[in-house]
Amino acid sequence: MDAMLDTLQNVFGLEEFRPGQEDVIQAVMARRDTLVVMPTGAGKSLCYQLPALHLPGVTLVVSPLISLIKDQVDKLGGLGIDASQLDSTRTTREQAGVMDAVARERLEFVLTTPERMNAAEFQRVLRDVRVDLVVIDEAHCISQWGHDFRPAYLGLRRAIEALGRPPVLALTATAARRTLDDIQQQLDMRDAAVFNHGIYRPNLHHEVRPASGDADKLDQLVPIVSAESGSGIVYTSTVRNAETVYRRLTGLGAEAELYHGRLSATARKHAQERFMSGETRIMVATNAFGMGIDKPDIRFVIHYNMPGSLEAYYQEAGRGGRDGEPARCIVLWGKEDARTHQFFLHTRYPRRSAIADVMSAFAAGGDRGMTLKELADGIGLSTRKTHVIVNALDDAGLVRPAAEGRLYATGETGVDAEFLARTYESLRAADVEKLQQMTIYCQTALCRWHKLLEYFDDDDQPVEACGQCDNCERERQRQAAPPL
Repeated sequence: MDAMLDTLQNVFGLEEFRPGQEDVIQAVMARRDTLVVMPTGAGKSLCYQLPALHLPGVTLVVSPLISLIKDQVDKLGGLGIDASQLDSTRTTREQAGVMDAVARERLEFVLTTPERMNAAEFQRVLRDVRVDLVVIDEAHCISQWGHDFRPAYLGLRRAIEALGRPPVLALTATAARRTLDDIQQQLDMRDAAVFNHGIYRPNLHHEVRPASGDADKLDQLVPIVSAESGSGIVYTSTVRNAETVYRRLTGLGAEAELYHGRLSATARKHAQERFMSGETRIMVATNAFGMGIDKPDIRFVIHYNMPGSLEAYYQEAGRGGRDGEPARCIVLWGKEDARTHQFFLHTRYPRRSAIADVMSAFAAGGDRGMTLKELADGIGLSTRKTHVIVNALDDAGLVRPAAEGRLYATGETGVDAEFLARTYESLRAADVEKLQQMTIYCQTALCRWHKLLEYFDDDDQPVEACGQCDNCERERQRQAAPPL
């Protein structure tokens, strides 16, 4: 570790490791599969960046967001480290240049998306390159039990195998035990070293404020935002609510931006850049804004609507206080919020009829195969839901992907629409349970941190009373009150 410490100081400009980093780095250098849970701001990136500089081959980093990839490439470049991104933002010529640099082993790091990692052409180039480490960032996205499930992540196990099965380092800031087990299974991690450094961040002050309808929520929101001098995020569960909140705040003269999935890419980029640079103070957004956002001085995160799970809440609230200074995390809770999420639950997973349609389309397609888009268009289902079903069929050995993105039925039997439907029904039931746990969090009179740590199985941080959340403050005031 002497050489590591020298690189830490001379390349990264840091004097010493943060808690937990050294153990992870030693496991990576021992070429073990490694799974790491670290709170936001604890230094997960260094856990792969530092050892990678002491490995002879290239390190592949898979991230779900292009903005996150660009941020990491810029930071590595600023340190004088050869790194490049390979994603849809690069021109054809730029992509060819990166592929050539990869083939010639001139890069220390290649950062890419799961979709590109699954591409046959990319894998062909990588087969002739020494890949010493594959890093899966935001690894909870690979688990259907996680809160940001991303179907493209399901193909990563096959992609890693195609590279000769180099060691895997999976990183996440939030994952319950069930999700951690699923991550290891989905990535076929072998005898993995697991480091769970917990989620406790004492600088985050949690609070829930009951509200009866949108009018009450807006009346409560405005003074909270006005009282805070720093920057902050207001999350809503729907585009309509985001636009309503944005109009109210800007109508009162607040410096705010709007971000949701129905805006153009240009509008979203402009809003994000103004918020990140500090030109504007408040971001009003749906959950389309957030993953990979690394703005250290966010002083408040307000959920105008209750999130659908504690995983989603913690991930979004955790964007506050990344500089270690105090940040307020407030939920404006109304009973109608649960009904909104219950509606989403009915549309999130494909039904038995949709699964049967996909299987029938493959049966009718014969030997010619079809692309994912052709399949989705042919049965009138979204590409995302079709992708989820196809991956399930692939895992069951009923479908095989081939060149040019075409899919073919294998002719195997043993799994039917009924089996897959039951699988999705269990996922839907799990989401119902998550919604119930989020509701319990909003209603509990116990310490908010205690509830979060209990939910995430974080036994290493036994906090009965944090002393800072609204419930702890209320209990302290009750005890300090003079007897009647």
